[in-house]
Formats: sequence, C-alpha cells, structure tokens
Amino acid sequence: MSVLRSRPVLRWLVPAAAAVAVIGGGAAIGTFAAEAEPSLPPRTAAQLLVDLQTSRLEGLSGTVVQRADLGLPPLVGLLPGNELTTMLTGTHTLRVWYSGPDKQRVALLDTLGEQDVIRNGRDLWTWQSRTNTATHRALGDKAGAFKPAPEPAASLPATPQQAADLALGAIDPSTEVSVGRSATVAGRDSYELVLQPRDRDSLVHQLRIAIDAKQHVPLRFEVLAKGSDQPAFEVAFTQVDYRRPDADQFTFNPPPGVTVTEEKAERPAGRPGQVKPAADPQVRAVGDGWTTVLVARLDDALDGGPAAGKPAAPPAAAAPDVDVSKLLGGLPTVSGDWGSGRLFSTRLFTVLLTDDGRVLAGAVTPERLYQAARG
Repeated sequence: MSVLRSRPVLRWLVPAAAAVAVIGGGAAIGTFAAEAEPSLPPRTAAQLLVDLQTSRLEGLSGTVVQRADLGLPPLVGLLPGNELTTMLTGTHTLRVWYSGPDKQRVALLDTLGEQDVIRNGRDLWTWQSRTNTATHRALGDKAGAFKPAPEPAASLPATPQQAADLALGAIDPSTEVSVGRSATVAGRDSYELVLQPRDRDSLVHQLRIAIDAKQHVPLRFEVLAKGSDQPAFEVAFTQVDYRRPDADQFTFNPPPGVTVTEEKAERPAGRPGQVKPAADPQVRAVGDGWTTVLVARLDDALDGGPAAGKPAAPPAAAAPDVDVSKLLGGLPTVSGDWGSGRLFSTRLFTVLLTDDGRVLAGAVTPERLYQAARG
C-alpha cells in the first residue's frame, strides 16, 4: 500500500459541515436502488488504488445523497434538539460544485430553507436562508482546500470522496482489500473496491467504494455492519457532471437584508486533509486498526475535557438540557471481572460507561470493550 503513503488521495469538496439538515421523507432513498451490473475490463485492487491516487479532476457538479441507519436505541431521543438522531438516522441531500481546490460550493436544501458554503479563492462564505445571515472569512495565501471544523451534528462524511479518503487512510495489514462487483452509479459504470477488517472483533463487515471506471472518482461509499446485507451508512452521487462549472456558481451575492459577520482566519492545524490524532491528554487509545478503543473519564467526556490550568465545569453547565441519570438509567447493566457499568450499542459502534467513571468506545464488540476496561 505504498501508494497511499506517497501521494494523498485527491480531495475536492468542502466537508460535512455543510450537511447539517435533514430532507423530509424518503423519496431520495430510492435512488440507491441497484441497476444492471455493467461489463467492465477486469482490474485488480492495486490498480484501483492507483486509479484513485492518480485521478485528475478538472471540474464537477452533481447531487449527493447521504443516508444513515445505525439502529440507535430509543433513549437517544432524550437528547436535546434530536441532533444526534438527525445525524445518525437521517437522509441528507445536497448539490455540489467543484472547479479546483480554490473553487468549491455546497448547497444544502431542506424543507425550510437553504444553506450554502462557498469557497472562491481566498474568500469563504457561508449563508443560511432561514435567518438570512452570512459569514465571511478571508483565507491566507497558502490556504489549501478549506476544511472548516465540523459541527457536532455533521461529523459524518458529506461526499463519497471524503468518506473514501478516511477509509483509504486506514488501510494497513489489518485490512483485506479486494474487488467487488461492478455497478452503475449516477448513470456511470463503476468498479467496486472492498475493504474488510481481518479482526473479528470489529463491528464493521465491509466498506465498499464505487469508483467511476473512466474518471476514477468515488461515486458511492457504503459501510456494512456485521450480520446485515444493507448499508448502515451510505453516501452516493445520484447525478454527476464532469464539466467545469461556470465561474458564477462560486460568486456569493448577498440577498437583500442579509446580516454579514466577518470572521478572522484561523491558523491551519496541519496539511489540508490531514487527520490528526486527538490531542486531549484525557483521552487515550487502546489497540490499533479497526478495533481501536478510546478511553476517557466520564466527567471529561460530558464536559468536553478540562481546559489547561482550569478546573472542569460541572456537567450541568456544559449540557443543561440533558438528564444524564435518565440517559444512563435507560441503558442495560453489564458487569464482569473488569467491574460494572452500562452499555450503549448500535450496529457499528459500542460505548461502555463504567461505574468507576470511565467511558470506552469503539467500532467493536462489547467483549473488546470489556477487555480494554480490564486493562
């Protein structure tokens, strides 16, 4: 997999911060229906990986649909605003335009309005029609493809490319890489690259990436949990056009009465697209690869971690609308030689809250969490 270390995968869209609303109903879900399997020349997994690394995209526009169904327990409805359930169970639809690393736009349309994120050279604009408010930020001369910090309710990948970048960055000896069945996605013939964890303690069965046979661009990304033949999470183009969009698409024209806020540019934390490990000393990782378990103290997890030199704020100050005792009381009780606590589980991840104040989480079986808790 040296190609993954020598060259970054092409990154070409603003991130999931744009996908923060849910489209009502399920009409878009039908667009994921399987079409006839096209006949394509055979290619190996190594060839497909090289295709992803060497693709050159001049321009693109299209419609992307994201869907998540992780099998959350009913108690998550106790969270204020239903932000978590919106993020993990909803269907999101957005329009995207791309004309190079410094010209990008995402427009999210929901039943109550529109939200836009527009990058045009050094100018970054965001706009919300509900409040008719906009923010503007001037980027530095060395700014790469801009990646604003994701909102709490928008940490899932917004496009197949973004999801594929994350998945390909995780390839190591613990991953089996193969070629799946060809498919037609957004009217384009596509190969399928399949990533599968070798460790049986992972809750992930497979990651499937549909790659345009000619343009070598990811068109669909699916995550399948063990024991299910339906994706728990998927993001896919339903329509795509590889012509370079008109320059007007990247010009923000403030509507009448808009309130504009100027923001200062933040210093980049690292190379564009680079995923940095958590810097919070209160969080540590146990294990590696697909079965990594993150461990933190319960009070720090609720507070967001204490600031350097300052005492941690009480949980009520950080989340006044969350009845923690009610949340914990709705979880099943578990115990073993590691101690006792409560277990929160979905199809793709598990969280253990121990009675001695620890939080352990990962895309792993409960047994792997118990093993980490024992240590």
